[in-house]
Amino acid sequence: MTSKILSGYKLIINYLGMFAVLVGIIILMPLILILFRPEEFDQAHFFFLPGAISILIGTLVLFMFRKYEKGKLERQQDAILVVSIWIMSIIISAMPFFLTGIFTFTESVFEVTSGYSTTGLTVVNVDTISPIFLLYRSLLQFFGGVGFVLVLTSAVSDKLNMRLYNAEGHSDKLVPNLIRSGRIILSIYVGYIAVGAIFLVIFGMSWFDAINHATCAVATGGFSTKAASIGFYDNVAIEITIMILMLLGGTNFFVHLMLIKGKLKNVVTHVEIKLLSLYLIIFIPLFTISFLNVYQGDLWHSLRYGSFQMISAITGTGYQTIPTFIGIPTFVFGGLILLMVLGAGLGSTAGGMKQYRVALAGKSLIWSIKDQLAHKKIIRAHFINRLGTKSIVEKEDIIQNQAFLMVYIVVLLIGSMIFTLYGHSFENSLFEFASALGTVGLSVGIAGAGAPNGILWTSTLGMFLGRLEFYVIFIAIAKIVVDISKKSYFRKES
Repeated sequence: MTSKILSGYKLIINYLGMFAVLVGIIILMPLILILFRPEEFDQAHFFFLPGAISILIGTLVLFMFRKYEKGKLERQQDAILVVSIWIMSIIISAMPFFLTGIFTFTESVFEVTSGYSTTGLTVVNVDTISPIFLLYRSLLQFFGGVGFVLVLTSAVSDKLNMRLYNAEGHSDKLVPNLIRSGRIILSIYVGYIAVGAIFLVIFGMSWFDAINHATCAVATGGFSTKAASIGFYDNVAIEITIMILMLLGGTNFFVHLMLIKGKLKNVVTHVEIKLLSLYLIIFIPLFTISFLNVYQGDLWHSLRYGSFQMISAITGTGYQTIPTFIGIPTFVFGGLILLMVLGAGLGSTAGGMKQYRVALAGKSLIWSIKDQLAHKKIIRAHFINRLGTKSIVEKEDIIQNQAFLMVYIVVLLIGSMIFTLYGHSFENSLFEFASALGTVGLSVGIAGAGAPNGILWTSTLGMFLGRLEFYVIFIAIAKIVVDISKKSYFRKES
């Protein structure tokens, strides 16, 4: 007897059931804190109810399709599944915040989207909220940074398909087998967090603060347990540790693998490492000089605060050591906007345009000029160095890259203009929405506690678009519209 094949939207529902179980487990994980802090028990029901219900519903869906053999997703349905996974996860994971009665549904969705997208914008008063919610926010950034698909495929099977892995924003497999790739990435990810947390404790943080800050630094998320962020500690050793963790989180995981294997030549010749080094060489001195007026010519403090803010912006983390970004030197303010837009490494936990795309855009401009000046009969092959290997760049790659950058800029301007409708200046609006779209988290106070719903939903959409990088969302919407149109057409014909 042949088993029935599960395909199409039924297969999508089956996969959503699997991910519902994962989300339920994520929601229940903060309850571990009760073992160490029994006083948090009165907060348990906020997590237990939505977590248990999510696991139950997911299990029922899997049980319903248990006799079916999984087929393959149809063309473009992988995009629908990824977008559905993220929307479902955000809504379910928002329930613990919503159930407290402190946060509206809009604020709850905003906070969770900020967590999963590793942005760090927040409506939470970290000085008054229960520690179990602080841990929950950090866990959201942990899983959001590494990605739902990668977490599940590394634990369950390779059958979720490489297209699904790519659709979530992962650019490379570290090894041919997707399961091994996932486990390697998770091992690197957790290893950095563990070592970072130990150093933060050595330098004066409590274990609770250290685990939360190390997690969110490597996830380039920027959620903090202190309202003043890293500036609360006023500790150079802590700041240096956080900067290192942010840079590690903002680097392609493929680069980490090369580094661990001792292939330093491949690392230093990688196009993104070269571009990141250029950013550091240019912006840290300029930020330092700009801060000299703020700190009365104190070179040490100018270097200390300028370098931290610069690295926080380029890695898309959002930690800060200065009280506010309002009134800072104009060059620093504009520079932070630019860095938040440019972004960190492709295949990292960070957002923004990504360094590979920026490098490819710059190189394609140079190639275009050279081609225009050369003899018409000369045909050149164009290469870009990725991890020590010269990769051929096709014309289609350049066109797709330029299209992405154009869409990014258009969305950035639209979001910024929406913010101005609420009475904010364009420069502040551009800063805030660049932070949301780049999944950074630096803020001038526009998108936060008490912000209008329009601001929060615009920011939420920006964070969502920035994390999934536009195309997968556009493709999912287009596929759904096409499928609905086809069904409507056949109904009319019949």
